[in-house]
Amino acid sequence: MTAAVTRRITVVTAVHAPSARFLPEAYQSLCEQRLPDGWEWQWLIQQDGHGDEVGPFVPDDTRVSFRQGRAGGPGVARTMALARAEGAYVKVLDADDQLLPGALGRDLAALEGRPDLGWATSRALDLLPDGSTTGFPGDPEEGPIERGTVLGHWSANGFRAQVHPATLFVRRDLLLALGGWMALPASEDTGLLLALDAVSRGWFSAEPGLLYRKWEGQVTGHPAHLDPAERETRMAVVAARARALAELGGRYG
Repeated sequence: MTAAVTRRITVVTAVHAPSARFLPEAYQSLCEQRLPDGWEWQWLIQQDGHGDEVGPFVPDDTRVSFRQGRAGGPGVARTMALARAEGAYVKVLDADDQLLPGALGRDLAALEGRPDLGWATSRALDLLPDGSTTGFPGDPEEGPIERGTVLGHWSANGFRAQVHPATLFVRRDLLLALGGWMALPASEDTGLLLALDAVSRGWFSAEPGLLYRKWEGQVTGHPAHLDPAERETRMAVVAARARALAELGGRYG
């Protein structure tokens, strides 16, 4: 009798020293996920830079792989981790965030058997310092997201997408074809989301799938992230890439 083949979901986490202390909570949330028979996850933790601060927080688990590399930001760290990816799907999990119960299973169910869908996202809840949570008011309805929908909303609403890039679940071959995350100091995940939206239909799950931690060391809260000149430049290149991909798809697709 032929043994059943185990299929994997690759969970990718970029981490730097200040966020390392949250890794055990991220790990616990991953361990609580339930997948269909024949599926398992692997967790690729990639440190953005070198040092001894992160290693002590990495779980001792054969499903977990930890590497370090030259500092270049979270997008570079995630893309470097893809060299170790074995799964047909890639799930983003930031070091300071937590998956909610059932998130991986719902993501998988959305894309399995649906070759017309390349990626999935879900509702996210902000996890505040006092332990309370709050939702995002602009969530779309559950179901497919047509190509170009995210870019249209993002452009019309102050560069804010209606789905959260930190909840992304994507086919690995599609992710690699787009080159991974954008080479930007920030907004690299939004850039990837808009690129995916330009070339493929997606899916949105209305059930919350992520606790998005708000804390004092959060990179998106740093003054450099909010610098108007840099932000304008980031948004311009993110939009230009997405529109170019959409035009190429229409021309050659």
